[in-house]
Amino acid sequence: MDYPVLLGQKCAMTNRLYYGDNLDVLRQHIADASVDLIYLDPPFNSNASYNILFKSPAGAGADASIEAFDDTWAWGPSASVALMDITASGNHKLHVLMQAMKTAIGENAMMAYLAMMAVRLQELHRVLKPTGSLYLHCDPTASHYLKLVLDAVFGQECYVNEIIWKRSYAHNDAKQGAKHFGRQTDTIFFYSKSEGRTWNPLYTEYDSSYVDRDYRRVDPDGRRYRLDNIQGPGGADKGNPFYEVMGVSRHWRYSKARMDELIAAGRIIQTRPGAVPQYKRYLDEMQGVPVQNLWTDLPVINNRSKEALGYPTQKPRALLERIIAASSNPGDVVLDPFCGCGTAVDAAQKLGRGWIGIDVTHLAIGLIEKRMNEGYNADGKREALWETIGSPRDLASAQRLADKKGGDKGVDGYFYYVGDGGQTETGVISVKAGGNVNPGMVRDLGRVMARDGHKLGLFVCAALPTKGMTEEAASHGLIETDWGRFPALQTFTLAELFQDRAPKLPPVVSPNRKAPRVETRASHQAGAQDKLF
Repeated sequence: MDYPVLLGQKCAMTNRLYYGDNLDVLRQHIADASVDLIYLDPPFNSNASYNILFKSPAGAGADASIEAFDDTWAWGPSASVALMDITASGNHKLHVLMQAMKTAIGENAMMAYLAMMAVRLQELHRVLKPTGSLYLHCDPTASHYLKLVLDAVFGQECYVNEIIWKRSYAHNDAKQGAKHFGRQTDTIFFYSKSEGRTWNPLYTEYDSSYVDRDYRRVDPDGRRYRLDNIQGPGGADKGNPFYEVMGVSRHWRYSKARMDELIAAGRIIQTRPGAVPQYKRYLDEMQGVPVQNLWTDLPVINNRSKEALGYPTQKPRALLERIIAASSNPGDVVLDPFCGCGTAVDAAQKLGRGWIGIDVTHLAIGLIEKRMNEGYNADGKREALWETIGSPRDLASAQRLADKKGGDKGVDGYFYYVGDGGQTETGVISVKAGGNVNPGMVRDLGRVMARDGHKLGLFVCAALPTKGMTEEAASHGLIETDWGRFPALQTFTLAELFQDRAPKLPPVVSPNRKAPRVETRASHQAGAQDKLF
């Protein structure tokens, strides 16, 4: 489905891209009732991608189950604070619900995730206008819990739809030996702030088989049409007039005067003498099929998609265009508090909406800026204007953001490099922002590398690594590649990062472009090393 493209549409506000924790940004920067539409696609158990300073946009998917995040998300002080915030907010229904959930499922990763989401959904409800709507995109891992939280925040009466989106063509997780049906769908919960929500009905094109069957008649000028019944349903009991048309007397849908107008316009025809006249309905006058809550017609993102950026949870722009076109108007403000690679921001810009994006990873922010510049500001154009707020520009600010990260046991992010034969391979990153680091932490990263089959690992810390840490890293030896020999496990500091010291690696693949396929070892050694961060 195509929507009007309104490049350069001016909005009352400045588009904003925030780098930081979305709870802090919402509370400090987003005013009450200032947003027309919210779309969020929060990562499940977000400490695996939400609170990580050096997480790559091409990192591990957010569709994984709770077990995949045991190392990086656990019940702790931040979850307890979130529950206290909910209690203090005065939303008694939400307070009762969260306490009941805590009793039922315990203090675990799922409960920590729900507490994080609940306190943020409260803020999102606050910033939404009375005419606004919220679309929460999730997979079945926690959707049943999130539905209860949304009911408590918005009110059960403000639930509008559960949309099922078919996100893949292939049953790629139902491989040989799998004991489940292929998982192809995501859930999108649609809530509104009030019954007076903004709403623009959307339509899709008719199926070709339906057109061939029902609109098989064609005028000399090529216009396709079908014939519709014009008899008045219910006859005289329903007040339908009775008179003669083309020699046939019936109760009709139209008054005699209206019928004469349609006959004069050539819209009432008789297929043969004595047949009941019918209405000539043209295909090009029909709006199409109203969009339902089962979305199987949208393109998916795969390696062959032109819009693919290498972001594992990237959504097709067509999905966001549909949501934005249905629940906002040109000039309205769209907010995505987990904006990732910026698909919602891109779709909002294309459709002439204002936008606010929030993400805690500086690589995601950089990817969005690149995406918007290349899409709207290339070749002398200046169609997309925005202000980026909160990006770390020095070591201190980077450390402050890294300190928000909870405890973990290994994986904080991933990087991608050109391996042997030109294939893209994955390395693993561990980040320790505190000053209390030790060889055991480096050893933990080595165990993760061995467990998951990663040949290269990077250990990033705020303080200088100790001699024991350096020795532990060196004990993992070197790996041989087409590009030379490289230390399998390397340590470096935040300070070195901001001084542009790059680790010794094969060519690094940017998260927003494909790996180079043709390059010699000599040309790589002679050229500048691609930056990892």
